[in-house]
Amino acid sequence: MSRALPKKLPTPQPNPRPFAYRNRTLHCDGADLTALATEHGTPLYVYSAEQISHRFQLFDQAFANRPHTICYAVKANSSLAILRLLAKQGAGFDIVSGGELERVRKAHKPALKKVVFSGVGKQLWEIDAALDADILLFNVESEAELHLLAARAEARNKVARFALRVNPDVFAETHPYISTGLSEHKFGIDINAARAIYRKAKKSKWLDPAGVSVHIGSQIRKVDPFAAALTRVTSLIADLRKDGHNIRYIDAGGGLGVDYGPRLSGSAHFDPAKQVEKYAAALTKGLAAESSHLLLEPGRFIVAQAGALLTRVLYVKKNGTKTFVITDAGMNDLIRPALYHAHHEILPIKQPTGKRPTKNKATNTEEESSEEENKVDIVGPVCESGDFFARDRALPPVKPNDLVLLLDAGAYGMSQTSNYNTRPRPAEVLIDNATTKLIRRRETMRDLLAPEIT
Repeated sequence: MSRALPKKLPTPQPNPRPFAYRNRTLHCDGADLTALATEHGTPLYVYSAEQISHRFQLFDQAFANRPHTICYAVKANSSLAILRLLAKQGAGFDIVSGGELERVRKAHKPALKKVVFSGVGKQLWEIDAALDADILLFNVESEAELHLLAARAEARNKVARFALRVNPDVFAETHPYISTGLSEHKFGIDINAARAIYRKAKKSKWLDPAGVSVHIGSQIRKVDPFAAALTRVTSLIADLRKDGHNIRYIDAGGGLGVDYGPRLSGSAHFDPAKQVEKYAAALTKGLAAESSHLLLEPGRFIVAQAGALLTRVLYVKKNGTKTFVITDAGMNDLIRPALYHAHHEILPIKQPTGKRPTKNKATNTEEESSEEENKVDIVGPVCESGDFFARDRALPPVKPNDLVLLLDAGAYGMSQTSNYNTRPRPAEVLIDNATTKLIRRRETMRDLLAPEIT
């Protein structure tokens, strides 16, 4: 299932940051964000196709010396245009629902053969749909799920390839909501119980124990936990082969983190190529001599820094000593700060000059004074105190109708949007080879009310 690759891939060239000031105005790959806001309105998600492709190529190059398939994690950003962009480069897909399976089918039907299906709560109809699509692998997360998979495979006269998602009880330094590798989490099966479950599965002619899967969490910046997890998995695979299982795949999951810190996306503070090299070295160390086909499930690392949320200032409001910058985007458009207290760098579309004109009342003339940054809360219009993007953040002075950009919003931005407060979801634009393409129109009130019966 690996792509046809040359023996040695050329190292991807350094990719310029997609969001940068040109003539004192923020652009994305040459596209003027002010013009995009005028044409498509705000809030607006903007993505760089070049950046997405570059990140994918980093992974492809790093693992070029072994059989592998990069199964992009659809949940990070499930835009059909982005799935199609990655599929054309040879990506497989990691899905967690029947809806995501249908998105892969719609984006690029041949890619169904390179789908791995993860998730703790697969429903009967989802399993049936994945069996009919002949996906590559089910990542099974409980004995009960394995029994249901066998029954549905028999009912459809198909053999289901599966891997148990084992829980290696490895700690990864990340937010507790996105840590998945400890025994206290809902994900996976105790690695110490896995061997016995594989033995039971071998008795069913409808099940093919084809691999072992592991995923320890998301937004992990240190690579040592990945090596530790794979060391435990390769030990299990050795035991499974002794038991006569034909293990062909090892799914190392995803989880490699990015830098959400205060910088323009892709600056010298964060070197994605070096991070992928360290990650590949850690996995190679954990795999040792294991030669199974490697499945990787990166999501955030590929799309996070390729996307940003463009929003317009509605009001600037003072409450006592607090200053609030109220934007037309809210927590329903980007929930990460409210949900995880996640940091997103926020930049004005117009680059500060360092000086601004002020009126001297005594002389009735304009003078230059320093354009100092002030501490403000950047918040949205949603009727919740938790509707914020940043608190006590230094920001150059802005006024109503100014535009600001929330960086690093390409992952878990649009995919976690909602219609809370009956707010339409944003539009999305993809910049590809200096061409701007609307890939999702803004929702209308008619869209929101259509499913309801009165």
